[in-house]
Formats: sequence, structure tokens, C-alpha cells
Amino acid sequence: MKLGVIISLNDAIEAKLERVRAFGLSTCQLNCWEPAWFTPETAERVKRAAQASGVEITALWCGWEGPKVWDLVEGPLTLGLVPAVYRYARMKNLMLGADFAAWLGVGDMVTHVGFIPENPNDPDYAGVVSALRAVVSHCKRRGVNFLFETGEATPVVMLRVIEDLGMDNLGINLDPANLILYGKGNPVDALDVFGAYIKGVHAKDGLYPTTGRKLGREVALGQGKVDFPRLIARLKELGYDGALTIEREISGPEQERDIRSAIEQLSALIQA
Repeated sequence: MKLGVIISLNDAIEAKLERVRAFGLSTCQLNCWEPAWFTPETAERVKRAAQASGVEITALWCGWEGPKVWDLVEGPLTLGLVPAVYRYARMKNLMLGADFAAWLGVGDMVTHVGFIPENPNDPDYAGVVSALRAVVSHCKRRGVNFLFETGEATPVVMLRVIEDLGMDNLGINLDPANLILYGKGNPVDALDVFGAYIKGVHAKDGLYPTTGRKLGREVALGQGKVDFPRLIARLKELGYDGALTIEREISGPEQERDIRSAIEQLSALIQA
């Protein structure tokens, strides 16, 4: 497995890629929530910067327009492709993201699909699957894999959606902390459900929710409930040899310290 870190696409992209190298890392995921960045010209600029820095972009993390409330109450009303009122616009965002990934020469695109209903007979379930079929088909035409970010849906629901779509360019970007933050499952156990579909992994840690309304709290790697020794051992058993992309959702000196600590911990586990 190769270590990396997630970075955001903005006007400082060259400096961000050099920062990846300064950490001693060779890969990154590129995160973008602004579809206006998805142009051929920007793709060429990013490709040049990546080549100059020697950093491999392993995936595009593609956001979408409209409101976003990261909690357990308004989240189902605002996140991903589940809210019908935002669905069509976000389908277009994701299709453009697939175009951008193809222009970059990046084979995987990741996103949050939202709180997919547990009940497969819920009308919103059928609506989400239909929307995904169009988006994933577009990804297929562009030579891009569509990866579900874990979080809002339970592991078995994610597996069911993949099975119902029945397409060969689907996968999962496992964010083990998100499964905990949303109270959706233990990430090590989740690998028994969808481990065969893992194409990307976020190295992030967190704590379970302590109320029925708010997400749990993200913390530095090694300080939360993710059992990284067991998780990485299980990923090895499954034959996963892709990137472990460190994500620490704070900024400033503490973020830098936590990333360096994560690199040290993960390097030891990979070599074990």
C-alpha cells in the first residue's frame, strides 16, 4: 500500500502538491466541491503540477452544488443524490467531474451519495439507483470508476446498490471514520460485507455519536475507535494494495502534526 494525503483543488494547487512531497508521500486524492474548476485547462494545469512534483493523483473526490448539512437530521434532506430536489443538478456535477477525471487521466472518482434508504421499497431508493445508473454509465464511457464514499449508508445498503446497478466500474472508497461518525457500523466488520469492492481508503479516525442528532467527532489517527492494526491486516488479507489517503479535517499546525503522526503509525502497520 502507498501512503497519501487528501488535498483541495484551488489556485494554490502547485503548492499543495509540493506539500504532499514535503511530507515524504507519493500519492494524493484531489478534492473539489466547485464544478467551475472542472475544465480542460485546469486539468492540464493540475497534470503539469503533479508531474513536476512527482505526486500521483489516485482519485478525484467530487463534490456537488447545493446545501450540505453534515448531521443526522438535516443530512438526509440535503446530502448527495437522495434529496430529489437537488438530484438532477448533482447528477450533472458528477458527470462533469467524471469528464475532469478523464482529462486528468485519473481512473477513480469518489463522492458521497447520501442517506440511501434502508428500505429498498422506498421510492427514493429507486430514484437514487436510477440517477446512479445514468452517472455511472457516463463514468464508464469516460473510462472512470465510480466509488461510493462510506458514511451515510450502512454497509449492506451500499452492497445492495452496487448489486442492483450491476455495473463493472463500481467500487467503494472506505472511510473507516465515517462509518463510526455516522453510527453506521464497525469498519473492520464492514469489510466482510463489501471488502471485495474496496478501491480506495481514507486513513481517518473518529468517535461514535453521543446524541441522535449530531455526528460523532473526528479525531487524530490513533485516538478514535478505528482499529487500524486490524483494519490494515484485513485489507492485506483481501489483497488491497492501493493508496491509504490520510484525511484530517482541521487546519493549521495541529493538522500538520497529526498528518506526520499518521504517516509514522501507518508506515509501521504497512510494514508489519
